Order: sequence, then structure tokens, then C-alpha cells
Amino acid sequence: MNVIKKFAAVVALGLVSFGSFAAQDIGTVQVSGAKTLSAFEAQVAAKAEAAGASSYKIVSVAGNDQLRGTAILYK
Repeated sequence: MNVIKKFAAVVALGLVSFGSFAAQDIGTVQVSGAKTLSAFEAQVAAKAEAAGASSYKIVSVAGNDQLRGTAILYK
């Protein structure tokens, strides 16, 4: 019985500490004027780095000759 309680405590602490490592949304960036997806991604990466973001997620891209879109920045 004591082993079960210890196991439950370890699992609970693990779940609590896992939540503290979750990325936090620090804002969004908008990019326009890119001609290729690679160029679009490079512009997003540059803006994310300038904002101090550790990662980003591109959520929308649209356009034919001139791409425009939005990305969410995370820290």
C-alpha cells in the first residue's frame, strides 16, 4: 500500500512539473511580401528571434505571388 502512495505522489509531482515547462504564448507576428514558403518562414524566424521567442507556429499563409500570414510566438 505504501508503494502505491509513493507511486501516486511521484506521478502527481511529475504532472505538476510538466505544466511548468509548457511554452507560453508571447504574441503574434504578421509577415507579408514573401514570394516562396521558404522566404516566408525565414521572415517569421527573423521576427521571432528579434522578439526573443524560443519557438513559433505558423498558423496561416495565403496569397499567390505575394504571400502573407501570421505566426504565434512562444517563449
